[in-house]
Amino acid sequence: MANKFKKHYTQDEARVLLPAIQQWLKELMDLRVRLKDLDCKLKEGLQHGSDQGGETVNAWLRGIVSFRAVLHEFEKREIQVKDLERGLIDFPAFLGGEEVFLCWEKDEDDVEFWHGLDTGFAGRERLT
Repeated sequence: MANKFKKHYTQDEARVLLPAIQQWLKELMDLRVRLKDLDCKLKEGLQHGSDQGGETVNAWLRGIVSFRAVLHEFEKREIQVKDLERGLIDFPAFLGGEEVFLCWEKDEDDVEFWHGLDTGFAGRERLT
């Protein structure tokens, strides 16, 4: 059977990426807050019938482009962001010859869990 992913991580490879992943998650969360604020400004302006061009729209577009660029850091490594709010990240891996995900959450100190491709967080088990 063919593998679902091209890139697979060992626990050590995933660990090495944690500082970068933590920074990317922070950037995504900051951008999300900024975009939400800009979105509210745009909606408020539309409700009052004002023209929504200019700096607010430009800032919103720059924010979208920046958000997409940070997401690309995950995508090009085939690392999956499962829940941005929780900082839930999955790394494709092999465990016992089976393709699985190594699973990490932003408040965890290390990559210590895994789950099957189809089981999700509910099937999470500790690595031995």
